Amino acid sequence: MSKRRARRARPVSKKVTKKARQASPRVPPLAPVGPAPDPLPLPKPAPRTSYLEAVALYERGLQALQRHDYRKASADLQAVLERYPQERDLHDRVQLYLRVCERHTHQLSASPTTAQEQVYAATLALNSGAPDQALCHLTAVTQQDPGNDHAHYMTAVAQGLRGNREAMLDHLRRAVELNSENRSLAKQDPDFAAYRSDEGFRKLVESHILALRRRGRIRLAR
Repeated sequence: MSKRRARRARPVSKKVTKKARQASPRVPPLAPVGPAPDPLPLPKPAPRTSYLEAVALYERGLQALQRHDYRKASADLQAVLERYPQERDLHDRVQLYLRVCERHTHQLSASPTTAQEQVYAATLALNSGAPDQALCHLTAVTQQDPGNDHAHYMTAVAQGLRGNREAMLDHLRRAVELNSENRSLAKQDPDFAAYRSDEGFRKLVESHILALRRRGRIRLAR
């Protein structure tokens, strides 16, 4: 029997016919991809309530410092450190102004002569718990300068610490007459804490508001 040679399979042509090219769908080229957009900024957290309270107390201390009321300024600034130890961002500035208050009070001479020196001496005496010594200085000031509202206010503080209610009210009333800002100051001053419920004291610190209400400038909330 004769052997038959196996036919070799023809290789499949890789050529694509013209019809096939026309029938195949065209894929549009990809659009160029630009840079990724910037992420939206995260909202800033709202300030803490303690921070706002600390800033308000700090600003009151600076206002007292501008009035040369170094006793009040020292008290407010020191309160920032004691009440808000977590607000360290304010502590450096608070300590700076506390040193300013200390420097001014220590510049007081041993024998004060001017009204300003007498008031400083009275401030130091009150800070050391000596209201009687403070009154000696303040009496000299009010005699030399009866229109010194700060001296009358300090006298009211000293008399209040001694328990002399009537003298305290008299000098506080005079201080308010000379400078109405002393009314709000007395309302918040811890030295008058013992008189918060006193009817005479309350009428004195709230008389301005009552007067405005009588004039119709402030309407009571219903």
